[in-house]
Amino acid sequence: MSNAAPRTTGQDHLWSVDEHLEDILATVRPLEPIELQLLDAQGCVLVEDVTVPVSLPPFDNSSMDGYAVRVADVAGASEEFPAVLDVVGDVAAGQADLLHVGPGQAARIMTGAPLPPGAETVVPVEWTDGGLGEGPVAGMRARALAPEGAEGQVHVYRPAEARAHVRAKGSDVKAGDRALEAGTVLGPPQIALLAAIGRGTVRVRPRPRVVVMSTGSELVQPDESLGSGQIYDSNSFALTAAARDAGAIAYRVGAVADDAETLRDTIEDQLVRADLMVTTGGVSVGAYDVVKEALSHVGDEDEAGSGIDFRKLAMQPGKPQGFGSIGPDHTPLLALPGNPVSSYVSFELFVRPAIRALMGLEDVHRPRTRAKLTAGKALTSPKGRRQFLRGTYADGAVTPVGGAGSHLVAALAHADALIVVPEDVESVEPGTEVEVVLLG
Repeated sequence: MSNAAPRTTGQDHLWSVDEHLEDILATVRPLEPIELQLLDAQGCVLVEDVTVPVSLPPFDNSSMDGYAVRVADVAGASEEFPAVLDVVGDVAAGQADLLHVGPGQAARIMTGAPLPPGAETVVPVEWTDGGLGEGPVAGMRARALAPEGAEGQVHVYRPAEARAHVRAKGSDVKAGDRALEAGTVLGPPQIALLAAIGRGTVRVRPRPRVVVMSTGSELVQPDESLGSGQIYDSNSFALTAAARDAGAIAYRVGAVADDAETLRDTIEDQLVRADLMVTTGGVSVGAYDVVKEALSHVGDEDEAGSGIDFRKLAMQPGKPQGFGSIGPDHTPLLALPGNPVSSYVSFELFVRPAIRALMGLEDVHRPRTRAKLTAGKALTSPKGRRQFLRGTYADGAVTPVGGAGSHLVAALAHADALIVVPEDVESVEPGTEVEVVLLG
């Protein structure tokens, strides 16, 4: 992260969504590259082009179980007049010492085995009697079950063209080709390719370590009994899961009570394993909004350049927000509101792009599209606020789910999109085309 402190303005300044996000992305910097083992690099972004050191496949090999033969020896073969060839042995995958196939000869060959010298093509075993002398067979029998099949003679009932059923050396990628470009996100297929060309490690930007903590003395862990005035802590679970979904390694910290000193101690303890910290709750104007109390003057005690700026955004839900850095390494911290929907929407708009930026991705945003609003009545929105309503999207249409309340967790669970109502729009009629953020 940059050492520059976040931009500050007067307490009455109402930030736009775009201004707040711009400030975050201007401050967060991609993590430094490291060398990782292949499986540890899953989900990470490649920082350098990978060149193929050896062709894939590295040798001509058979794509079928069958017989390696010369083309001329099976020309004109038919069930009535089969070609009869002497079997000189087996060629198995991984075999180093290869047989030589001469005129009138055949070698039993297994899928993936190298084409032996002298052979020009492969005849599938189904086109032969398998060396058993009993007509066409359905498949290759194991040598242990039919040792006579690896020697003696084989009857071939169909001709084969040159290099039929042969995978050519370099037919996948050739030595010197570029296998993967810098900026590629390494998923299972990319890791498979790296392994196939012999790369055991790769240079990537690591997945960011994100620490998530919720605040509030009223919060109780799931599976525990609720007391009077208590609720279950859902935010830390939702945001930890969302951080992992975004590509991070996320750590959930149990809910912290409404005590500023306890919160600051907890944050300091967690800094050692954080590339990004996310808090939820305690950023509004209440008497017990401890995140604001604990971190508003953190820059006075930390190194120069650190500090958390608490802001009001022209959005609904999620008006109160905090952003800045903390600790000797200037670890970025995003303080989100405590209402569940406000918290999740804020994550999608601000934290997810920050995580993707730390990963070094060029496109850090959720995909957006235009959709026709399907609703029983017009949607209303407060003037001067950009509203994000939960919805379900399908076939170019979006339908609102639940109301505008920032506490409606059940509606959020059924949503796969956010309906965006601009700041200058107070009512949206059914059938109107609206902007939609796709969450799925």
